[in-house]
Amino acid sequence: MNMLVDGEWRTDAYQTTNEEGEFDRQETSFRDRIQDDPDAEFPAESGRYHVYISRACPWAHRVAMTRRLKGLEDDISLSIVEPVRYDDGWEFSEEYPDPLYGEEFLRDVYVRADPDFTGRVTVPVLWDREKETIVNNESREIMRMLDTEFEGPNGVDLWPEGHREAVDQAIDDIYDPINNGVYRAGFADTQEAYENAVEDVFAALDHWEEVLDDQRYLVGDVLTEADVAMFATLVRFDHVYHTHFKCNRRAIHEYPNLWNYTKDIYQTPGVAETVNVDHITRHYYMSHGDVNPKRLVPTGPDIDFSAPHDRDRLAADLPPALRGDAAPADD
Repeated sequence: MNMLVDGEWRTDAYQTTNEEGEFDRQETSFRDRIQDDPDAEFPAESGRYHVYISRACPWAHRVAMTRRLKGLEDDISLSIVEPVRYDDGWEFSEEYPDPLYGEEFLRDVYVRADPDFTGRVTVPVLWDREKETIVNNESREIMRMLDTEFEGPNGVDLWPEGHREAVDQAIDDIYDPINNGVYRAGFADTQEAYENAVEDVFAALDHWEEVLDDQRYLVGDVLTEADVAMFATLVRFDHVYHTHFKCNRRAIHEYPNLWNYTKDIYQTPGVAETVNVDHITRHYYMSHGDVNPKRLVPTGPDIDFSAPHDRDRLAADLPPALRGDAAPADD
């Protein structure tokens, strides 16, 4: 896999699997924090920060969802890279330009932040316009910062008091077997590594199918960061992970609770606008030439996330903006 080494782009520098053939995700590199404190190194100031995302990437999607659910469109600007990633990495184009510097590739933004940077060039990227540097490129931490350090007009709190420990535990519980589990299956280099990953994926899905039988969301009756993280994987599952990553024991639409839960989240005001199935399918099937050498993009399945669901039978404690009384503004 491609990466920057001492600020230079290399196409042969990063191995995606370990000696056992298991997918080995590299840790992110920029780990500073925005704080709601005027004296902080990165204070929470409206208009100061920009987020680079891909509509295809689940890690970037959770950040875009958080921004939208909170109603932070006027506080934090956002731009999109091309969905298909080739040897030069994430790139900008005439349709999806870099609005800050007019760069050609996202790697150029990384080098602006650190001319000697070594590491993978990933999305999302949280950029500080004032210091002209990357604050953070770890999706879970960006999601938390947007949630807790910016108020937002929608009255949405995705890490609410009384549920915080449960939210953090749920995010931990779904990360390795589900969020990262589909990648462990898709990029495995041995049969054993693949089968172990698939076993983890479906054991976890079966568990949450049972949990969601009698509660609306992952930690009860409130929508939280855990649901944002779960949804970003589930909404991609039947289109790409089921086939492209060979997680085909069962599709999400074959799980009564998980499928209705996915539709419920999708139909929450503001969420549908963050989902781009065309970008998702084209990215996975065209970017991963090692998994799909001919880069053919399937024409199905025909999934309707806007179809009716049955989750209204369960209690939900939602602010008016998420009940449909006042949807967030468009990007």
